Amino acid sequence: MTTTTPTKLNIATKEQAEFFNKSAMKSRVQVDDKRVINCRADVNQLCPIKYNWAWENYLESCANHWMPTEVPMARDIELWKSNTLSDDERLVIKRNLGFFATAESLVANNLVLAIYKHVTNPECRQYLLRQAFEEAIHTHTFQYIVESLGLDENEIFNMYHEVVSIHNKDAFELDLTKGVMDPNFTTETFEGGQRFLEDLIGFYIIMEGIFFYSGFVMMLSFQRRNQMVGIGEQFQYILRDESKHMNFGIDLINQIKIENPDLWTKEFQEKTVHNIREAVHLESMYARDCLPKGILGLNYSMFDDYVGYIADRRLEKIGLKKVYNKENPFPWMSEIADLKKEKNFFETRVTEYQTGGALSWD
Repeated sequence: MTTTTPTKLNIATKEQAEFFNKSAMKSRVQVDDKRVINCRADVNQLCPIKYNWAWENYLESCANHWMPTEVPMARDIELWKSNTLSDDERLVIKRNLGFFATAESLVANNLVLAIYKHVTNPECRQYLLRQAFEEAIHTHTFQYIVESLGLDENEIFNMYHEVVSIHNKDAFELDLTKGVMDPNFTTETFEGGQRFLEDLIGFYIIMEGIFFYSGFVMMLSFQRRNQMVGIGEQFQYILRDESKHMNFGIDLINQIKIENPDLWTKEFQEKTVHNIREAVHLESMYARDCLPKGILGLNYSMFDDYVGYIADRRLEKIGLKKVYNKENPFPWMSEIADLKKEKNFFETRVTEYQTGGALSWD
């Protein structure tokens, strides 16, 4: 009678056996093994978590889930169909919808096709997956608004091709990221590491931290006058999301700087300041395009100050000196971004828009 030695694992093929033998020789992932880029540790192992800021951002974002279709648009539709809004006010609304409608897709494409691939940390990747979903929700939001108001979707969604100030902002972003989109791109070279940092700064600091904020002010100014309240509520939700995206991106950039200090050269810092200066110029031109005349108590000179003010804040967050030294002409924006708002639950959702299990009614 022939006897066989029992095996602990049922390995069906030679290839599976080779994979198991190869992987089994590796030691368990230790916290100190983890890095944001160029990590050799197993990226499939979430735990042990090293970057608690990334995991906490993921959990908070999951608690802050919302959908645009939950926001009633009846009052907005009635106002849009009336003769109450001036042509200049309608221009502001349409130009902002035109920019945001495709800008969110640009961010999502960069996340999925470039950033996720080269970030080698699982808890950061976990947040990136959540952020990508939120970008999809934002794109859905603009489609929902366009559909609700009965706007020409071809006009709105093609503005990034047809309106010069919008086109220039998007083209600027795409130029910053085209190298990272190359299938042969790697962060393992000095040049590649710097190019990846430039991509992160381009999207988290410039796109989400500067280019989005003039539009937030313009659209939320309507809500402050009790106009376009449904759109205003959705823009509040998006502002909360984008503030979190930006803060995560700042932590990501600063962590890469800590782990790869050689990348943060004087020349790279100067290039970063140059890019942000160019972004401020493009955003000022966009504000002038949206506001050829003053409306809602706003004029484009106020946006010159505002864009300079927020650009300085972004520069300081990544360890660079202020450039513009401007005062904030819209202090109420800080209240919207930073403070919790309480609303009548039976009229609308609380602006914190947390899921039922995460809400606190204290």
